[in-house]
Amino acid sequence: MNFIINAFRGFCMALADSVPGVSGGTIAFIMGFYDKFVNSLNNVIYGKKDEKKDAIKFLIKWACGWIIGMAIASLILASVFEKHIYSVSSLFIGFIILAIPLIVKEEKEQLRGKYKNIIFTLIGIAVVALITYFNPVAGSEKTVDIMNLNIGLIVYIFIAAMIAISAMILPGISGSTLLLIFGIYIPIISAIKELLHFNLNYVPVLFVFGLGVITGILLIIKLIKKALEKYRSQTIYTILGLMIGSLYAIVMGPTTLSVPQAPMTFDTFSIIFFIIGALVILGLQVIQNVIAKHEKND
Repeated sequence: MNFIINAFRGFCMALADSVPGVSGGTIAFIMGFYDKFVNSLNNVIYGKKDEKKDAIKFLIKWACGWIIGMAIASLILASVFEKHIYSVSSLFIGFIILAIPLIVKEEKEQLRGKYKNIIFTLIGIAVVALITYFNPVAGSEKTVDIMNLNIGLIVYIFIAAMIAISAMILPGISGSTLLLIFGIYIPIISAIKELLHFNLNYVPVLFVFGLGVITGILLIIKLIKKALEKYRSQTIYTILGLMIGSLYAIVMGPTTLSVPQAPMTFDTFSIIFFIIGALVILGLQVIQNVIAKHEKND
């Protein structure tokens, strides 16, 4: 049962990580295992022998679910995302709008009475808005051709992967939203899909992307752990800012597609998919309550 629970957690995180909307870290937060996840990553890299052993056991279970979730998402998302960008974006907005109050409820002790830290929320909003506004792809006919790698593109993909994995681990803006902003979300998802169909032409770009992911984890995980331990209130306020800012990133997301489309408007917004997204987040909260009760009884 413990294996199934942790694999399911990984599966849910993968579905979140694979789509621009809510980060996997946010899902981990909502499902109540974020601190355990961060500590496990940290202990694998920096922990003592016993800590490494326990962390590896947890992460193997988590990874089994994550790999399955990412494979399923990659096989489906690349085509669905471009064809139904406004419906999918409405779904993501529903995720975020409902996730924000859940995080506020979960961390109310860290937020209450510390309202001067709202400045960190404003910083989080500004960071996402500036990245979205000044990214080199949005609103242009320029596309990222991952089949023709050169030094500049290799560095670009490497850095984008580092930043994206940091966002995937940190609750707030989705790493996939950042990949969307950088114009490589569809190319990378398509590359994973092609690799799953044994097309080895995409191995070089995924190798570069993977190196960026590993480097990002090594650089960010210690920082996140220390921030949550010593500056939890400021960190939570920043996370909320990143989530609020990601709403703007999602609205502008259609401009970064291989064939750029207009930003989302009230006319292209889908209330039905918004409600579905909200219900998914509420469902995850219910599942977390069931899991927490099971673990308590054990």
